[in-house]
Amino acid sequence: MKPVTQSGPQMRYAMLLEWGTRAGLVVLLGSFAAYLAGWLPAHVPPQDLPRFWSQPVAAFLGQTGSPTGWGWLALLDRGDMLGLAGIGILAGCSMVALLALVPMYASVRDRAFVALCLVEVAVLLGAASGVAA
Repeated sequence: MKPVTQSGPQMRYAMLLEWGTRAGLVVLLGSFAAYLAGWLPAHVPPQDLPRFWSQPVAAFLGQTGSPTGWGWLALLDRGDMLGLAGIGILAGCSMVALLALVPMYASVRDRAFVALCLVEVAVLLGAASGVAA
């Protein structure tokens, strides 16, 4: 049986996805440690969380003053909100990997794959912005 080899675009995509995943996990673990250790102030202190667990989302947001949408970006100095940056990195690393493929496919004039990569990024951006929600 012949060994399977991967193409240049596949290797680039896999490498960028791997590094993005690693970066996201490091941010998630680091922010969780900072939150639990109290190195960063919390938006919602851990001891207050059990009081809010049974609340509907609207009540939780109102009682804690937590933001909706992209409002969490203004609170990245808070230990519990910094974890969302790790989630954002994990969610966005595929867009970076797809955009990195565009020059490779463009150099060999593969317009179909260029278009496919750009459409996928547009769909992901639409979903992230709430347009496709």
